Amino acid sequence: MAKTILAVDDSSSLRQMVAFSLKAAGYQVVEAVDGQDGLEKAKQQTVDLVLTDQNMPRMDGLQLIKLLREQPAYAKVPILMLTTESSDEMKAKGRAAGANGWLVKPFDPQRLIEVVKKVIG
Repeated sequence: MAKTILAVDDSSSLRQMVAFSLKAAGYQVVEAVDGQDGLEKAKQQTVDLVLTDQNMPRMDGLQLIKLLREQPAYAKVPILMLTTESSDEMKAKGRAAGANGWLVKPFDPQRLIEVVKKVIG
C-alpha cells in the first residue's frame, strides 16, 4: 500500500509541486493550506510523514509540529520542515519542536524524493 504524506503549505503552487513530485514517486498526498488545516487533517487520518512549511497564517510550522507531537499517533511519525528559513537558530527551534529534518525552498523535486525515501521508504 502506498505511504501517505501530509503536505502543509500556504502556497498552492508549492503544494501542487510537492504533491505532483510525490505522487509521481508513488506516494499518496493529503494537502493542507496552513497549520490549523494540517492539524485537522492529521487528526482525521494518520499519515506516514508530515512535510510542513514554517511561515503560514493561522498556525506556523513549529506550532503544528508541537501539537502533532502531543498526539500519541504522531509521537514517532517523521516530520520534515520545507521552508525558506535556513538559519541555525530556526533549525534548532525545529528540532526542539520535534522536526526530524529540514529542506530549504526552493526545493529540488529529486532531492525531496530522496529524502522522503530515506525517511519512510
